[in-house]
Amino acid sequence: MRHLLLAICMVFATPLFAVEPDEVLDDPVLEARARAISEDVRCVVCQNEPIDSSNAGVARDLRMIIRERLLAGDTDQEVFDFLVLRYGDYVLFNPPWKPSTYALWLGPFVILFVGFVAVVIALTRRRTAQPASLTKAEQEKLDAMRGGDAP
Repeated sequence: MRHLLLAICMVFATPLFAVEPDEVLDDPVLEARARAISEDVRCVVCQNEPIDSSNAGVARDLRMIIRERLLAGDTDQEVFDFLVLRYGDYVLFNPPWKPSTYALWLGPFVILFVGFVAVVIALTRRRTAQPASLTKAEQEKLDAMRGGDAP
């Protein structure tokens, strides 16, 4: 029971392990804003992990940049703009809708549609395919193998 409780505590506490104590801002409002921004920023090394829960060096640098920008008086949008300018749209979990990201937004739907069409075509061909009929020589040979019983 004790091990189960410890495991549950570790699962819920893991996102807290990445942010080092020296990174935490003294102002709780700014720290809350920094955490909110960090949830929407992708670690460029880990790729599918927010920087708030990543232990990578780049993630730490990004967390520090966010806190520095907030201390400098930037708004949340200005912080996002700075990160996009520096690292590109890839750094955001929700990139903006613009021509350079159309493939990113529409790609999964296109792949799903192509897969659906392929399945429909395969099922249609399977239903309409006629079994090949035997030639007269093959039918005679089959009848001979059956012992002369023709259907």
